[in-house]
Amino acid sequence: MARAGKAPRAVRVYADGIYDLFHQGHARQLMQAKNLFPNVYLIVGVNSDAMTHERKGRTVMTEDERYEAVRHCRYVDEVITACPWTLDDEFLEKHKIDFVAHDDIPYTTGSATDVYAHIKARGMFVSTERTEGVSTSDVVSRIVKDYDVYVRRNLARGYSAKELNVSYINEKKYRLQNKIDDLKKKGKEMFEDIEGKRTDLIMKWEEKSREFIDAFLMLFGRDGRLTQYLTEKKDSVMMALSPPSSPKAGSQSSEDCSSPPAKTSRFDFSGRAGASLVDDDYSDDDDEEPESH
Repeated sequence: MARAGKAPRAVRVYADGIYDLFHQGHARQLMQAKNLFPNVYLIVGVNSDAMTHERKGRTVMTEDERYEAVRHCRYVDEVITACPWTLDDEFLEKHKIDFVAHDDIPYTTGSATDVYAHIKARGMFVSTERTEGVSTSDVVSRIVKDYDVYVRRNLARGYSAKELNVSYINEKKYRLQNKIDDLKKKGKEMFEDIEGKRTDLIMKWEEKSREFIDAFLMLFGRDGRLTQYLTEKKDSVMMALSPPSSPKAGSQSSEDCSSPPAKTSRFDFSGRAGASLVDDDYSDDDDEEPESH
């Protein structure tokens, strides 16, 4: 009936635990318990410090801190503080518990083989799955493994050696190591800054180099302004030092042919010997003497 969602009221499911250093594994377990049936009222029991220290060992968080951590989980409807280690019928009837949700790993205490054995026998036990690789013991192991790192971090944040239960010598050692790390960090930042400036300087130098090369080619290149100027000056100097040559005979003859011919006397050549020169300017009439009257 509960699984079909036909129960006349919300199904009251109970889950318990220590919940030290409340993490995602705890939250996932409570989520599974909340979603076992369509309508669930989830009750969570949290063990006290005294019982936990007696049966499991010392906790990191106090019982009040653990109570509050569970109370603020979104899947939890009710928290029972200082819950019993072993559930009896009186406790189940007092809180009207219908089902108990927990992982299926047997939990032993004293002479009993499994604290949930009688719950399983009554058919009230519903198993949940553990989240592999996530547990309070794993979190504590990480802290112990990197103990020096966390001590140095807390010393740097203002905690005293007494609060961290650290000896005077170890305190000085950790503080010295912190100073060395700070110097390394600052040195690294300085070198990174220098490297960045060097990169910027190289980029600017390359840009200026390209501009210089372009300007040089415009001025001194084959088609540059200075080259053209020197070529023009060279041509001018060569023309000044080597004037054009005199005109050739052929050109002079052509000029003579173009000038008008000079006046010449006409000669009368006879076929006989002793020819006389005849002046064309005089006629036969001029040679005759005038008649005397």
